[in-house]
Amino acid sequence: MGTLSYATTVSIDGYVADSDGDFQWTAPDDAVFAAHLERIAGVSTEVLGRRTYELMGFWDTYPDSADSPAAEREFARLWRDIDKVVMSSTMTPELLTSERARIVPTVSLIELQQLVERAEGAVEIFGPTTAAEAIRAGLIDDYHLFVVPRIVGGGLRALPDGVRLDLRLAEHRVFDGGVTYSRYRRR
Repeated sequence: MGTLSYATTVSIDGYVADSDGDFQWTAPDDAVFAAHLERIAGVSTEVLGRRTYELMGFWDTYPDSADSPAAEREFARLWRDIDKVVMSSTMTPELLTSERARIVPTVSLIELQQLVERAEGAVEIFGPTTAAEAIRAGLIDDYHLFVVPRIVGGGLRALPDGVRLDLRLAEHRVFDGGVTYSRYRRR
């Protein structure tokens, strides 16, 4: 049986993208990227929306050449080995960049729980809109939050409004650039 996790990079005021939709400020430096490598190594399945899948499709076709940084080649290798469940009612199979991806219009909470029960490792929900229902239902086992020292003042929230959860800190790191990583577990 696997676990269900939610990972995101977020501003101090709780946003993954600003009010213009910009998230370039979330780009990790080398040390933070290495932490993402550690995290993604335990993921067996990603559940993500269409836009996030299209954005991450970059890693499905990332060149495995000596000219590419070793950490990025490793991330691409790990990403390609992950099963992907893309939630979209408009995407068609010819738009998939990975043979390990499948499209579903929605994933119910029951289907999500079944996916986690069958998983060998972590099932990670990628994206706050995709994760919102599971967060509200209290199904997330692990929250991986990379907090960037920036206030953006509005935009796409990392966590849905009105949710109350009792979590415990399981891991915490501070990186030289001021980014903090905290992993919280459901109590």
